[in-house]
This record gives sequence, C-alpha cells and structure tokens, in this order.
Amino acid sequence: MALLVSSPYVTCPSSSSISHTPLNSNCSLSSFSFQRTLYSSRRLQPPLIVASHLCTTTATATTTTTTTVDTSLLNVAEAFSEDQLWAASCLRVRSFYNFAPTAYAIHDHKRDLAGREFEALKERVAGKREGFRRVSCINATLPLSELSSFSDDLCAECKFSENGEDRVIVGTLDLNQCLRLPDEITGMKPEGIGADFLRAYLSNVCVAKELHRNGLGYSLVAKSKIVAQDWGITDLYVHVAIDNEPAKNLYMKSSFVYEIDEPAWQARFLDRPRRLLLWTGLPGMQL
Repeated sequence: MALLVSSPYVTCPSSSSISHTPLNSNCSLSSFSFQRTLYSSRRLQPPLIVASHLCTTTATATTTTTTTVDTSLLNVAEAFSEDQLWAASCLRVRSFYNFAPTAYAIHDHKRDLAGREFEALKERVAGKREGFRRVSCINATLPLSELSSFSDDLCAECKFSENGEDRVIVGTLDLNQCLRLPDEITGMKPEGIGADFLRAYLSNVCVAKELHRNGLGYSLVAKSKIVAQDWGITDLYVHVAIDNEPAKNLYMKSSFVYEIDEPAWQARFLDRPRRLLLWTGLPGMQL
C-alpha cells in the first residue's frame, strides 16, 4: 500500500538500515500487503500509494505481543489538523518499513520518511494531487493514558493533542475518490461517464502491530464506508496481496467480494506479490 509524492529521487544515506516489509507479510491494513521496495542501488524511490497492511511478518509476529484495549474509548474520524496527519504519517512509516535495530541514525531515517509522507498526504488531502478528486485520511485514535503503560514507542511517535487531550493514532487509511490508483488494477464499476465521481479506493491501511485483533481494522473500514457514502460513492475498492489471508478475511467480512486479480506479468514487472482487487457496493444514486 504506497504514498504518492512527486519529489525526485534522492540519495539514501544508508539503504542497508531500512527494508520495506514484503506484501505477503502485510496484514497491517493496507489490504495492501505490499509496497514497492523503496531502497535500491542507494537511491530512494518516492513514496507511492500502498495497499493494506493487516498483518506482520513471521519474524515480527514472534516478538510482538498484542494487547487488548478498551475500544469504547476509540474514536474513528477524518483527520484535518496537521498534527493528526503527521502522527498518521509516522504510523505508516512504523508499519510499512523494517528497521535494523542496530542501524545507524534510525530516528533520522524515520523522520525523513515520515516527512515525505506528511507532505504528500497534505497535498492529497488538500486536493492538489492530479487524478484525485478527493482524498480523506481517516484515523483511529485512543487516549494516551490507555496506551502509555505498554508501548512507549507507539506513544512517542504517533501522539497528537486534540481539545486539550493527548491521543495516539493506532490505525489509519486513505479514502481516494478517483478512477484508479497509480500502478494498481483499475476497478470496473461503475461504467460510463461519471465513474470518477462514483468510484473510490482504500489505500495506506495500517494498524499498530501491538493492537492487532482489537477490531480496529473493521472500525476503520466501516467509517470509510460512511464517508464514501457522504461523498456519493457507489463503488468502493481495495487491493490486497493474493496471499494476505488476514487482510482478505477482514475485507470479506466487511462485504467486499472478489472482482479481478493482477496479471502475473504486472506483478513481476513491479517486483511485488500479485494482488487481488476487491469490491463492495454502497447505497447511492446510480447513473
């Protein structure tokens, strides 16, 4: 699941210190389970738009303990403040990249990647990205007090303040009103004139690895459907890696159904696992 920036390639200080989580390990929330490898030949590829990231890699899964939280304190809403967009960007970097524990200047690398996504996200949400009619960043947040006892790292990186209360972004996604996402399979519904008004895609879906299995993914998807209906969307899509079973289960239980899968040649060309395109219809005025 990728980010969308127009910046040129830049030199990467240390490509050996960072690796992108392969799509088949993404269960995080970008149904995307795969983002292109961003570090190659010491050059950094601009972020794109990532599919869902709904699970962790096997290595991570063996060392990460999930925690049950009080979901009555959960707030799922569109983000409008820069503080929220920054915190969401930090969670995406935390979810979509693996950092070697002993690597040099990890904090600087994370901030650089988060800064790139932050600027790109602001651009998309502000309606300045060509090809996108509207983009909304939807976040799931919990009070800092609910999380501070078990995840200092998450709280430090993804915290923001709202109405005098410190909260932490624990899940995020983008809702994109557009005909297609870059380098992704294009949905077929609806057909004809006006499809760009009525079609939308989910991207950059992720949930903090410590909080998997708390239903946060379902809450994010449910909220995205409400926002999409308010926009007049009738057909909602999401891409998921073909072997990303947790992500597929989430979307199937959220009423998505299979529409088409990515040609093998395209996946090889983009150097990623093949993806499925899932669709769900939303109540609304049809053409």
